Amino acid sequence: MNAGAERHILILGGTTEARRLAEELAADPVLRVTSSLAGRVAAPRLPAGEVRIGGFGGPEGLAHWLREQQVAALIDATHPFAGTISFNAARAAAAAGVPLLAVRRPGWVAGPGDDWRDVASLADAARALPALGERVFLTTGRMGLGAFAHLEDKWFLVRSVDAPEPPAPPRMEVLLDRGPFTLEGERELLRRHAIDVLVTKDSGAAATAAKLTAAREVGIPVVVVCRPPAPEGVPEAGDPAGAVAWLRRALG
Repeated sequence: MNAGAERHILILGGTTEARRLAEELAADPVLRVTSSLAGRVAAPRLPAGEVRIGGFGGPEGLAHWLREQQVAALIDATHPFAGTISFNAARAAAAAGVPLLAVRRPGWVAGPGDDWRDVASLADAARALPALGERVFLTTGRMGLGAFAHLEDKWFLVRSVDAPEPPAPPRMEVLLDRGPFTLEGERELLRRHAIDVLVTKDSGAAATAAKLTAAREVGIPVVVVCRPPAPEGVPEAGDPAGAVAWLRRALG
């Protein structure tokens, strides 16, 4: 960046891309980097620079924070399914007159041999399961398990970073783990638990994509929850490198 007064950058984070971006930007002496984390994970991986944990109080609260902290640019690098904060960021950035970029990792794309069923929501995923299998590998995180709680005749292997809370399926085993996951490890999980259907969100992360390859190899169906809508008119970058290039142009 151009030398001069310190420029404050706010990253709405919690993803691998956000941590990599914070690390790169924090190394620039003319930038002050603050990463905001939602606080939904008990022990998050903390990024470089300053860290703020917790909400802002909606778009109005975020706009106030942007003005008060004299933020020069806002980067939304949240999870693809953290839809509310993305819309709040768009409204807040417009109200505060702060440039906004969204870092959106590419979604997964089915290939030859994949048996994917796209659905719009967790509720739709639950409705699809009765016709697909009996032993479900559920990798949609600890939030939203209530959508599957009524499926009393299905068995679920639920993988999440933190322990889920009720409501949840009655026949369930919880696996606390955090990616990246290996193909060999995913193959072993499917084999050991006799999984016959996988449910996932289209997070697009390479760190968690091995399960899709493992499912293809053994020929089990995959229920893929599609991403929610994103705010229109917000410039996007597919990775941290693209975000840095945008920030250089935005700051001059």
